[in-house]
Amino acid sequence: VCKIIHSCAQLINCVDCFSVRNRLREIVGASTNWRDHQQALADRLSLSNQLAGSQDELPVRRMKDSYIEVHLPLGTDPTLREKYLNYHKGVRFGRILEDLDSLAVLICYSHTHNKALQRSPLSIVTALVDKIDMRKQVIHPDCDIKFTGHVTWVGKTSIEAKMHMSQYHDGAYTPVLDATFVMVARDPENKRAAFVNPLKPEGPEEEELFQQGEINKTRRVELSTASLLKVAPTAEERKIVHSLFLNTLDTKTVSFRSRVLPPNSVWMEDAKVKGLEICHPQERNIFNRIFGGFLMRKAYELGWANACAYGGCRPNLVAVDDILFQKPVEIGSLLLLSSQVCYTEGNYIQVRVHTEVLDPLTRHHNTTNVFHFTFVTDKDVPNIVPCFHPRDCC
Repeated sequence: VCKIIHSCAQLINCVDCFSVRNRLREIVGASTNWRDHQQALADRLSLSNQLAGSQDELPVRRMKDSYIEVHLPLGTDPTLREKYLNYHKGVRFGRILEDLDSLAVLICYSHTHNKALQRSPLSIVTALVDKIDMRKQVIHPDCDIKFTGHVTWVGKTSIEAKMHMSQYHDGAYTPVLDATFVMVARDPENKRAAFVNPLKPEGPEEEELFQQGEINKTRRVELSTASLLKVAPTAEERKIVHSLFLNTLDTKTVSFRSRVLPPNSVWMEDAKVKGLEICHPQERNIFNRIFGGFLMRKAYELGWANACAYGGCRPNLVAVDDILFQKPVEIGSLLLLSSQVCYTEGNYIQVRVHTEVLDPLTRHHNTTNVFHFTFVTDKDVPNIVPCFHPRDCC
């Protein structure tokens, strides 16, 4: 991680990141009051003339300009600790996801900050969570947590922010996780893309971080073009699927209608858990949409529950990959969540959570997010087996 001088950092001491969210409200002119909040967002329309016509019009920023450090005093604030505590007397990771999302937005606003403007004309929203790698499986509920992060790569309208979480235990802070978020800048109405300040790396470490951001962008483009919705499976992928199919074939009948579940296996159809959320104004973000961190928390908790039921024991999170924010979720929406165990190997379980909005009047479904979580358990789990007959599939 780039070594940035703390004297140049923006230091925020907060109670369960409320200070971060309050600062975000100040930046965009939002309010904690529902009625005032709606009027404040309507007033933002007048900020469109403050947007830059090109990226060249904006001053260049450095990585240390966006550096932020946030403290979460779980060890010294029992009231706060109660909000983060789960029934296993550990920390609710869904709450951590909410804090990371808020911090990523504030980091990006720090990068684009213009002292001459009272409010930012930009609407900065989460595009995707590229990666969250867990460096420790245990997060202590009675020890203080520290988040740090800054911008590491910038495109014309998108920003990559890297964050790190550590926890004070046994007299020192030790790393817990590393996270990479990609944010996009929009106009005040959140309808079209807006330019952001360019980034100038300083020194070899920052150059390496910036180049990694370029690599990440290229990888994401390649993955999107390799989607099964666009291209056929490769020869190796077809071979794997065929092998799975043969393992479920009844050798006595050799019929496509007769499927046999291999030993120590579970059909994919039997490894699903679903949920429903009514999206109330309480869960809104600063742009009057449902907070992305809330969506991540709900998806994670459903995915964890599925992995727990599947493995028959308490799972621990290993990684979060490729959380896509395809469409915003409006207040008042009916949000359908569907989790599916999609891959297992040894004591590892990968769960995919799909969320969609249901319009109760038209019955139309629109996908909003896709989440991927990888868990590990303390014992081997059954193999997951896909079904191959349309009658057996959802």
